[in-house]
Amino acid sequence: MATFDCYGTLVDWEGGAAAFLYDLARRNGDIDPGPGRQLRERWEEIQFEVIQDDYRTYRKVLTESLRTWVAERGYRWNEREGDAFESAMQSWQPFPDAIPALIRAKKAGLRLVIISNTDRHIMERTLAQLAPLAFDAVVVAEDVRSYKPDTRNFTQALESCGAKPEEILHVAFGFKYDIGPAQEVGMQTAWINRHREPLSGDVQPDHEWRDLWGLAEFAEAQT
Repeated sequence: MATFDCYGTLVDWEGGAAAFLYDLARRNGDIDPGPGRQLRERWEEIQFEVIQDDYRTYRKVLTESLRTWVAERGYRWNEREGDAFESAMQSWQPFPDAIPALIRAKKAGLRLVIISNTDRHIMERTLAQLAPLAFDAVVVAEDVRSYKPDTRNFTQALESCGAKPEEILHVAFGFKYDIGPAQEVGMQTAWINRHREPLSGDVQPDHEWRDLWGLAEFAEAQT
């Protein structure tokens, strides 16, 4: 069985968030806000701090983190921007390899499960973007009332699927939210390294693939 981070691994979260933030900056009269990647990186740092506090819905996380980001940059805050950010997230698209590669993996007998830091209603729209791919189970932060990297999100997925940690391969693009805590609960891990980044730090994934085709080939090799 394979579990997945969704946004950033299956869906282009980085590109979607960067585009939204860049557009917001320009609408606030910022002629040269800098690369969208840098805007997204700073917002993500703020978001990570927000999710360390008491649980609140991901819709509120998006709004609170965006409000702080806007204030840091000296823009005028409009409460509707939080709603717009949530709406934009529901339209972010899968990476081109995600659907065909995971369909191949599922045909090879691999069960597919999502573990995501989001709300159920946001995830429902994302699952529509991932059609016709069907997942065997989906666990979101709203179900657990905590956010990754809290290991409760991973143990909830194990309980939901009736699986043992050693039977799971957790597939993700990020170490902070996913690879590290997945290993803590005993899962094997696969790093989707789309940007060909050098491996750094103490956490070592069991597999490293450029994209999700690596998972498809791995699954087919097990049959």
